Amino acid sequence: MACISAETRARNEEAIRAAMDRILKGDVPPGGGCDLKTLAAEADLTRTACQPKKNRDGTARPGPYQHLAEEFERRLRALQEAGQVVDPRIAQIERLKAQVTELKKSLAKQDETIAELTTFKNLAVSRLAAPHDEIQRLREQAAAVGNIRRLPASRPGTAPYGSCS
Repeated sequence: MACISAETRARNEEAIRAAMDRILKGDVPPGGGCDLKTLAAEADLTRTACQPKKNRDGTARPGPYQHLAEEFERRLRALQEAGQVVDPRIAQIERLKAQVTELKKSLAKQDETIAELTTFKNLAVSRLAAPHDEIQRLREQAAAVGNIRRLPASRPGTAPYGSCS
């Protein structure tokens, strides 16, 4: 591991704190999130600088800026528990979920209306079919009797039989 000077370490910590404040205020860069990866990128550091390290013997040791990463996560959790949404992507996801729920309700209502209208249409058609069938039956019955004469159809432009004109 390369040693860094106290001045560089202080400058890096200041950059991390400034990036932490910006991100927690909701100023998340495009393509970023409210997470350690974005925090490190905004501070112009690698993400591994905020993570614990391992010694050669396998024991863990804190990363150089791990305490700031833990502070960031604590502050983020506190904001979330207070009901504040820091990440605009999360707010957008929640808004879209609510919109999907409303659209599903609207769709279910439309499906119900369509079902009611289909039932009404079927009932109306069946009520119209019954008189039509009765008229057809009466016409066939009249034709079978044979003692009924049909009047000739009127020609266009002439008055019907029995007209006073």
